[in-house]
Amino acid sequence: MKKSDFYYELPDELIAQQPLAERSASRLLCLDKNSDGIEDRHFTDLLALLNKDDLLVLNNTKVIPARLFGHKQSGGKVEILIERVLNEREVLAHMRSSKSPKAGALIRLDAGFQCLVLGRVDDLFHLQFQGELALADILEHIGHMPLPPYIERADNINDQTRYQTVFAQKSGAVAAPTAGLHFDDAMMDKIRAKGGGIAFVTLHVASGTFRPVKVENLAEHVMHKEYFEVPQETVAAVQQTKSQGGRVIAIGTTAMRSLESASRTGELHACQGDTDLFITPGYQFKTVDAMLTNFHLPESTLLMLVSAFSGYERIKKVYQHAIAQKYRFFSYGDAMFIQRE
Repeated sequence: MKKSDFYYELPDELIAQQPLAERSASRLLCLDKNSDGIEDRHFTDLLALLNKDDLLVLNNTKVIPARLFGHKQSGGKVEILIERVLNEREVLAHMRSSKSPKAGALIRLDAGFQCLVLGRVDDLFHLQFQGELALADILEHIGHMPLPPYIERADNINDQTRYQTVFAQKSGAVAAPTAGLHFDDAMMDKIRAKGGGIAFVTLHVASGTFRPVKVENLAEHVMHKEYFEVPQETVAAVQQTKSQGGRVIAIGTTAMRSLESASRTGELHACQGDTDLFITPGYQFKTVDAMLTNFHLPESTLLMLVSAFSGYERIKKVYQHAIAQKYRFFSYGDAMFIQRE
């Protein structure tokens, strides 16, 4: 298939610029497993779609306030977006400025903090933060939540909590696992009370998730790498679910990619490291039976993944329906529940 096969027209007004007042107030589009039947429901109806022996797998990554502002020694403005934390002092980051700073340049940040440009790693800058405070403390002081580029406003105090899942634990993401944003504590409690299982993986979502596919031939696309972990307790929970006839339900494309990356040998096993798994139609899924996901950008690797999972033509119809019914799209948008074709 070609990149252009995944293009669709989206009215700008359907791109959600703000979160809803309540996390669980989102709409939920449900696609029947064995037909093209589409139901328009509410997110809280997810509870009725779950069976007692089902297992929800969620991504517990935590978004760091990864966007920073400062000035070069010449006075020119600089915007930094951290891509990956290397240690308590050093990061790899994107940098926007009128002229790229060279190795040895000192960048003055807000509140008197500074970072030193150590060099380049491909298209990223290798930065070292100066002073006594650890990176996490610096980011807490001056970092901004890294809202995606299609949210055309500055971040605000509300984003500090709403662009973060209620179960976020492990810091390292520079974008939220957005399917998880719909869950509040009450919904989590109701799932457990119904007997549904909950397990976690970690995938630190990188800014590459928004990077456009630049080649028409998908076989030529180089997928960005992201760090992930699938712990042994999650593997055990999946195995128990399968043995009882329950479904493994990935909450979001990041949970999906984590589980499928850990299943490359054909069987799920505990592992950690970087994944560059690129899922397109024709991929044979090994672990996941159903998924909850948001609506994704045209020609994006995420749209290609859900098309591989539930069928290209079916997903195409789903998106046409969602646009006609004015669903809210992208990170702060609505969700859909789909099963493997």
